[in-house]
Amino acid sequence: MIDSIDAQLIDLLQANARMSNADLARRLEMAPSAVHQRVKKLEERGVVQGYGARVDPKALERGLLAFVFLRTEEPLGRPEVARAVAALPEVLELHDIAGDDCYLMKVRVAGTDDLHRFLHQELARVPLVRSTKTVIVLETHKETSVLPMDPGGTPSEA
Repeated sequence: MIDSIDAQLIDLLQANARMSNADLARRLEMAPSAVHQRVKKLEERGVVQGYGARVDPKALERGLLAFVFLRTEEPLGRPEVARAVAALPEVLELHDIAGDDCYLMKVRVAGTDDLHRFLHQELARVPLVRSTKTVIVLETHKETSVLPMDPGGTPSEA
């Protein structure tokens, strides 16, 4: 169960994962030891799964974002294709989806030449891949992994 203090902690950590324990305690008007204990419990329960940096993809020559729908020949419940696709470094996200296609991938590459190489060489090596349908993103208006919290401690309807 996430209470209102945990929700505030999660909000603060999502906004700035480098915030010190002392700063978290000051913002929540709590003792640093109590805040530290709560953060540890959130980590142990798997609510807070890690900490990372947001990096500009263009700075790393990964300016092209595409979403690729992937259809496979695999029988339902066999994870081999998902493991092989998820291991490709260009794939940032891989989702098993309902509908005509089997998977939805979020892919970042330098440009269209690299996307072509990825689809026709890297992805083509994965056994049981039948077809793809690709959507290239022209402009991103919002991209986040931050989960909004309501004051009561549960994820809000956002």
